[in-house]
Amino acid sequence: MAPVDHTVTGDDGKKRCGWGHDPEDYAIYHDGEWGRPTVDERTLFEKICLEGFQSGLSWLTILRKREAFREVFCNFDALRVAAFDNGDVERLLGDARIIRHRGKIDATINNAQQLVKLWENDTTLAQVIWSHEPDPQPPVPTALSDVPAITAESTALSKDLKRRGFRFVGPTTAYAAMQAMGVVNDHLADCHVRHECEQLRTTMTRP
Repeated sequence: MAPVDHTVTGDDGKKRCGWGHDPEDYAIYHDGEWGRPTVDERTLFEKICLEGFQSGLSWLTILRKREAFREVFCNFDALRVAAFDNGDVERLLGDARIIRHRGKIDATINNAQQLVKLWENDTTLAQVIWSHEPDPQPPVPTALSDVPAITAESTALSKDLKRRGFRFVGPTTAYAAMQAMGVVNDHLADCHVRHECEQLRTTMTRP
């Protein structure tokens, strides 16, 4: 079932973006994480990887497999994942708790290796991602239909990451990651989380 286009008032009396009120997995993620700005390297790497795994699937599938992903990918410690070999790939392909897609698994290992190269060159993933923050921010959406799937900034971020050797980071995946990381605030105008996310964006120290 498609999400409601506007906000929905939950049993707790709080208005949430139409996609973020049900089931509970979505509500927890929507209220506590999505759209909250982060510059933490581990968190950013995890979000990039999970958005890549989500491609072609529902985000609910990823959320419900998230702890398994964290376990098998060493809590998305890029230094450890970068050292994975063919044996690790075969192990992951045999683990039914995650998405067993060779291309996405290979991309996660590759992206860890590219991230380590960034660090070796005194660059962070946060610097790369946040350099594509829209200025000014897009108009405040009042309905989910107001929110684009791709923007000029996500296209530029996708090209930037690909130039640096990252994979499974197309413009749509890049924009979903930007939303999740708080690079843009796409909570709807009357969503109860929007103001808090905006306050965090106002007070954060950008990389």
